[in-house]
Amino acid sequence: MSARVFIFGAGYSAQAFAAGITGEADIVGGTTRSVQQAETLARKGIRPFLYKGEGFKDDILDAVRRATHLVVSIAPGENGDPVLDVLQAAATNPPPALAWIGYLSTVGVYGDHGGAWVDETAECRPRSPRSRRRLETEQAWRGFARRAQAPLSILRLSGIYGPGRNAFVNLAEGKARRIVKPGQVFNRVHVEDIAGALRHLMRMRADGIYNVTDDEPAPPQDVIVYAAHLMDVAPPPEIAFDKADMTPMARSFYSECKRAANGKLKASGYRLRYPDYRQALETMWESGIWKGEAAANLL
Repeated sequence: MSARVFIFGAGYSAQAFAAGITGEADIVGGTTRSVQQAETLARKGIRPFLYKGEGFKDDILDAVRRATHLVVSIAPGENGDPVLDVLQAAATNPPPALAWIGYLSTVGVYGDHGGAWVDETAECRPRSPRSRRRLETEQAWRGFARRAQAPLSILRLSGIYGPGRNAFVNLAEGKARRIVKPGQVFNRVHVEDIAGALRHLMRMRADGIYNVTDDEPAPPQDVIVYAAHLMDVAPPPEIAFDKADMTPMARSFYSECKRAANGKLKASGYRLRYPDYRQALETMWESGIWKGEAAANLL
């Protein structure tokens, strides 16, 4: 019997996963917050369910009861994870046929490590409230998985990019900024590698934490410069970090610096399609797929 997958939060990364699993699994449904996005999911063969974090209707509960695999891509709110709250209160706790759970988290749970390398054994010391909530939610999902006796893969993702969400788009729209903070680096991961890692871990029914990230943490300004080179346009001028006009959330990302290691994922047998930003940008530019879909369909 093929896997029956239900997706909580069928957005950018989860849609890429669903597209790659066609023929191997049955996507029994995916949630979205908007009617417009629901129409997009339906066109892609994903049965859409409107869900705004306010409890499940019977149609969602029925689909979840039939699911053998859950993929969770909804960020927790100030009051915790809305999906867990409802699952734990419903008669579907746990879904009777549940065989595996995939939870999309973030490398932000590690906090600041002064530029040092961190793997899955590193101490988590998140600074921001959103990263602390992520870590708490990881722990809550571990408890749920234990009660369900189902393996749980926690995928800690770095900065996500891909078609429609990349430096080319920012340059073309005049939104790219080359902010320079000496010593600052970030990891990133192409959406196809998120989808590929999810499929790989699902097939393995893997249990544990995996950093899903590229091989090369790099200064963010370097990515802008390389994309501008491929486009044959001038990069935007450098802006010193301490003089940059940034939102509090954007500035908070620069308050932490680490290099996320992906050795555990590779040791499990997964091979990155895009191990660094240069290969990914070159492929997207040469193939023309960098524009992606209409922006409204990528929310």
